[in-house]
Amino acid sequence: MEEQQNEREFYTLTDEEGNESEFELIGVTEYKGKQYYAMIPAGTEQKEDEFCEYVVLRLDQDENGEDMLVTVDDDDEFDDVADIFDDQFSEEVDYDGE
Repeated sequence: MEEQQNEREFYTLTDEEGNESEFELIGVTEYKGKQYYAMIPAGTEQKEDEFCEYVVLRLDQDENGEDMLVTVDDDDEFDDVADIFDDQFSEEVDYDGE
């Protein structure tokens, strides 16, 4: 299996008004049996000492059973999932160099 850690995944997302935007996947997690994706707009430059803002999307199925990513409207659900991602991202950064 090739190293996929260095490969970046991009998704073209369409909003409710039909506008398309490209996003880069930066994390995936599961919470209460559902899968969530953390994404940043493609081309966003992140500096090492800077916090990166990201969007959280949940994997759902449409009426045809096709996978689709949707925004998380419930504030408590969003906060819980964002906390999980924040913890994951803070573990990935080793500020002490140890």
